[in-house]
Amino acid sequence: MSRVPLRVVAVLTAAMCAPMAAQQTPTFRGRVETVQVSVTVTDGQGRLITGLTRDDFHVFEDGVEQQVTQFSDQRVPVSLGVLLDASDSMRGQAIVDARLAVERFVADLLMPVDEAFVATFNHEPRLAAPWTRPPSSLKNALAGVLPSGGTAMYDALAETSRLFERRAHVRAAMVVISDGADTASDRTLHQALEAVRRSDSLVYALAIDDPQGRLTTRVNPEALREMTGLGGGYTEVVRSAAELGPATERIADELNKQYTLGYDNPRRADGSWRAIRVRIRGRELFTRARRGYFAEALRP
Repeated sequence: MSRVPLRVVAVLTAAMCAPMAAQQTPTFRGRVETVQVSVTVTDGQGRLITGLTRDDFHVFEDGVEQQVTQFSDQRVPVSLGVLLDASDSMRGQAIVDARLAVERFVADLLMPVDEAFVATFNHEPRLAAPWTRPPSSLKNALAGVLPSGGTAMYDALAETSRLFERRAHVRAAMVVISDGADTASDRTLHQALEAVRRSDSLVYALAIDDPQGRLTTRVNPEALREMTGLGGGYTEVVRSAAELGPATERIADELNKQYTLGYDNPRRADGSWRAIRVRIRGRELFTRARRGYFAEALRP
């Protein structure tokens, strides 16, 4: 299967989206007049909490409480990207298990109204399939993946984050699957974090950490947690690729049980970073949501 290096994705994005133009809603272009936030609520044992109402939420922007003008406790469509490590360490059963988990995720656990793309990375990122709807059409997108080379995770995150500029839905998420530390990126962790912040997407990381692996190349969960914490996702460490199936099911379950909040923003769009904090009124519950957004004006 031919794959497109993501280093040229800026040139190819319009061409990739053209075949789907007739079936997609207009691409996502900005979020300034109304700010929308996806929120996950859990209890002290990490169990997902449903059944809350608009009045249960406090939302703050730069420390100032905002009036929640939009609220939904129903699942809304999501634009989701999957980024899979295809470096040399994923050879053998690991890539087989990972491919099966990803294929089941996009084919069975997402909804027909969702859209998804699939990308891989070793020493460079490659786009296996662009934004596609329904996601079940991506079931065989990874059939030809042959692991080789090093691990350029930071480069891959920065490049795939740019795809979210052309997404169809406001709610967006990325799932990153890797079994090793970054060994080949030109970009730094800080640069990858900046790209993730600008994508306005939830980021989930599934880290395969084999205790028998070499310490210098084992996955770095702390770097992943720094990235996933930005958008309200999480990092889960598993011991083998065989555990990826249940782990992706947990991500799908969370996506199905999130709340969507919105508030009107009277402040002028000036490109600055605006911090967001979400709290629950009077209850010992925990929230995860993106930490903020760049207040960029809508493009003409």
